Amino acid sequence: MYEWIIIGGGVQGMTMASFLLQSKKTEAEKLRVIDPHSKPLENWRNCTEAISMPFLRSPSVHHIEMNPFGLERFSKQQGHHGFYGRFKRPSLELFKTHCDHIYRELNLENCWIQGRTKTLNKTGEHWKVTLADGKTLISENVVLAIGIGEQPHWPEWAEAAKKNFDHIYHIFDKNLNLGNLPGPVVVIGGGMTAAHLSNKLAGLYPGEVTMLKRHPFRVKLFDSDPGWLGPKKQRTFRMNADYTSRRNHIKSARHRGSITRDLQMKLHHLKKRGMLEWKDFEVEQAAADGKTLTLHGKDSSLIQAGSVILATGFMPSLPGKEWINPLIEREKLTCADCGYPIVNEHLQWDRGLYVTGALAELQVGPIARNISGARQAAELILSGL
Repeated sequence: MYEWIIIGGGVQGMTMASFLLQSKKTEAEKLRVIDPHSKPLENWRNCTEAISMPFLRSPSVHHIEMNPFGLERFSKQQGHHGFYGRFKRPSLELFKTHCDHIYRELNLENCWIQGRTKTLNKTGEHWKVTLADGKTLISENVVLAIGIGEQPHWPEWAEAAKKNFDHIYHIFDKNLNLGNLPGPVVVIGGGMTAAHLSNKLAGLYPGEVTMLKRHPFRVKLFDSDPGWLGPKKQRTFRMNADYTSRRNHIKSARHRGSITRDLQMKLHHLKKRGMLEWKDFEVEQAAADGKTLTLHGKDSSLIQAGSVILATGFMPSLPGKEWINPLIEREKLTCADCGYPIVNEHLQWDRGLYVTGALAELQVGPIARNISGARQAAELILSGL
C-alpha cells in the first residue's frame, strides 16, 4: 500500500513528485511513479534533443523543484551560467542537469516503476493500478500526470502520402535519423519546434532545406500571455461555469505556431546566407513520384521534396483514453463536452484521484501543459491536502 502513485514520469509527474517530497506530504518509500520509459523525463528529453533546442522558452523560475529560485541557486553552486535574456531562460543542458540533481537528492530512483498502465480501479477508499505486465499496486491517492506526447499529429495529406513515400516522418518519430535524409528537405510547421528543427537541418544540409508554414512568423515571447500565470486572467477563467467557453478561451489564448524573436532573427540570418529557405505555404495534398514527393499548395503552387519532416505538434484528444474512458464510465466521473475532466479547485476528480498537465487544463487554463502549469497544479493539489 502506497500513499501516492503518480502515473506519468515527465515534467508534470516529476514536478508533482518533487513537490510532495519537498513539502514533506509523503516520503519516498510511500510514493511510486509509473512510466513506460526507463528514466524520468525520457520522452521530453528525446523531443528537445531531436531539435537541438539550446534554451527553454520558459524563465528560470519554472522548473521541477519546489523553491522557484532553486534552479538559479543550483546554477551558482555548479558555476554554470546557462541563462539567456532578461527572463533568464535556462539552457537545456542546465535544466536537465538540475532535474537529475533533484531526482537523486529526493531518492526518486527508488520510486520509479517502468511500466504501462492498463487499468485503474477504485477499491473501497483506495485505488488499484494494474500494469500491462499484470503487476498491481494499491494507493490511497493517484495523480494522473500523462500528456499528449505520444500522440503526434499527422495531417490527412501526410497520412495518405506515407503509404507511397518512404521519406516522410514526424520529428518525434523514435526511429528518425536526421543525419541521413535525401534532399531537398522540407520542414512542415511554423512554430518553435519547426524553427529549431530548420535551424539544425540548415547546418546539416545547407541550401537544401525549406520551411513551409501556413502563416507569416508569429513572434511571441511566450506561448500564451503572461497574465495567465496569475490571477489577472485565471480568476475570470475559473469563475466561468461554462466549460465549453473555458475550452474556447484556452484555444484562443495559446499562441500556437509562434516563435521567439531571437529564433526569428536566427532564421533570417540563415536565409541571408543561403542556408535556408522558407515560404508561407499550406499543403493541400501530396503526390509521390519515385524518390520525390510533390507538395501541392492551396494556392496551386508546387514544392518538390526528397524528404519531409513534420513539425506539426500533437493531437489534442484525451490522452490515455484506452484506460481512462473505462474509468470514467465505471466511476461516473464528470467530464466536459470535449471529454476532459471537470475537477475542483484542488484538481481532484474523485476522492483520492487528481489530475495535472493536459488533463487539468479546464481548471489551470492554457498554461496547464507547460512547466509553469506543472508547478501550479502541484501547488493546487498540495493546498487541498
